[in-house]
Amino acid sequence: MSSMKKRKYDAIVIGSGISGGWAAKEFCEKGLNTLVLERGRKVDHVVDYPTAMKDPWDFPHGGQVANAIKEQNPVISKHYTYTEASMHWNVPDAVQPFVEEKPFTWIRGYHVGGKSLMWARQTQRWSDFDFEGPARDGYSVDWPMRYAELAPWYSHVEKFAGISGNRDGVPQLPDGEFLPAFEMNCVEQHFQKSIAANYQDRQLIQGRCAHVTDPQPIHLEQGRVKCQHRNLCVRGCPLGGYFSSNASTLPWAAKTGKMTLRPDSIVHSIIYDEKKGKATGVRVIDAHTNDLTEYSADVIFVNAGAFNSNLILLNSTSSRFPNGLGNDSGLLGKYIIWHNYRGRISAKCEAFEDMRTKGKTPNHSYIPRFRNVTKQETDFLRGYAVGIGAGRGNNFNTTGIGEDLKNSLLHPALGDWNVSGWMMGEVIPREHNHVRLHETLKDSNGMPQLVISTEWSENEDKMVLDFMEQLSEMFDKAGFKDIQARDSHANPGNDIHEMGGARMGNDPKTSVLNQWNQLHACKNVFVTDGACMTSGSTQNPSLTYMAITARAANYAVEELKKRNL
Repeated sequence: MSSMKKRKYDAIVIGSGISGGWAAKEFCEKGLNTLVLERGRKVDHVVDYPTAMKDPWDFPHGGQVANAIKEQNPVISKHYTYTEASMHWNVPDAVQPFVEEKPFTWIRGYHVGGKSLMWARQTQRWSDFDFEGPARDGYSVDWPMRYAELAPWYSHVEKFAGISGNRDGVPQLPDGEFLPAFEMNCVEQHFQKSIAANYQDRQLIQGRCAHVTDPQPIHLEQGRVKCQHRNLCVRGCPLGGYFSSNASTLPWAAKTGKMTLRPDSIVHSIIYDEKKGKATGVRVIDAHTNDLTEYSADVIFVNAGAFNSNLILLNSTSSRFPNGLGNDSGLLGKYIIWHNYRGRISAKCEAFEDMRTKGKTPNHSYIPRFRNVTKQETDFLRGYAVGIGAGRGNNFNTTGIGEDLKNSLLHPALGDWNVSGWMMGEVIPREHNHVRLHETLKDSNGMPQLVISTEWSENEDKMVLDFMEQLSEMFDKAGFKDIQARDSHANPGNDIHEMGGARMGNDPKTSVLNQWNQLHACKNVFVTDGACMTSGSTQNPSLTYMAITARAANYAVEELKKRNL
């Protein structure tokens, strides 16, 4: 009895990443004794970022990962975060094998803070053009919420996290609670003017990102300071210049004295009590010993990352739920979505030869979605946004020797201005894109291996072609030269934005979660990470995860007070 009491909490949060950190913060602030379970290792802010302060010459291979290591990790090595300076955040392929029934690049971060230490920090609000998309074209089910319901929660998380940006007045990209934006360089400003002169339906704005550019009291109270433009974010920021669970929400939760954080704790399944008609706790595997321990709580938040959240729910079987917890609809694990980054474009700018940038920026410019916004106008559904970056490097002359070589390296000639663009398109939810548990294969911790079965559709192919045509035209009108547009043909998943599988909806027959992110059939279990997403939008999803989580957590607290959970 004494042991069971020690393992009893008010709330359990599964996962310590962006959404899990927010759930922990909200619960602890409201006085709930909260257990946060993280399957990966412990990482403390500041002290556990081993490469954060290293110089380029401190890396034996100049930042590149050895070929032998890449060959051992054919999936994770495809991703841009897999460098000598940041590979320690990536999960080696052998740690948690999975079955690629069709190719998928599954990027995972198993450590305290999760992918909040690995993300690109782009933070855009969704609009009703996004929330109403499925209802307009009939793909997926209608979202059980609209922008007005989430807007105050966007403000809530923006003020705490620190989001830089401009108030641009773009209907499909609502303005938020912004700190000062980063500055465009001269080529990006030129492109902005060219778009404004040639198009009425599109514009270039400065990207919105989770960087503290002007620390407010709430940020200083978190121990965070102004972003120093080091542009080494993926190593972990000891200054807290950008938002992460480690720098922000988890320490905030910890200082209440209400949080218990347990790393190396792999959640096996959620325990369902058929007599009580609700979940009573979770089973946890020790990552090192494989010992199984049970913890109990009144409310459970599943924030393990989209695919692992699906895995846990699918593995949580009982007489009541033989196919996975809350899976009465049979849709758990289905309608998986991600983002379409296949479209790429590059060019040269021959103007501004007397100009160059000084310093670094951790951000880029951004063209909000301009296709199929107010009406269907193309042969593909939904649309895409575009990231834009411009820069100018140096041309080093290495032909001399001695003093001549030294002078050439110290005073290099300026290179050309280069401009690049990349799309982020919305992928339509389709039932055959799914994850499921393998019937026999297990990982080293005894968990079923996940089968991932996803593929591109003709809709995404058409979207890439449109991106290449439209951006080539826009680059040409801006006077850029040597324009090269291409389709990368990258596998699904290479963007880190996997979503779906436990989608929200109004009807329990066609969705897994209700409007408050509760399982329709088990009201004290909530899912607020990427697994809950009904559709994908063209905006980066992390800010929406934060807002949805804060909203759901506060609702759960009120329901607990009413004894409804």
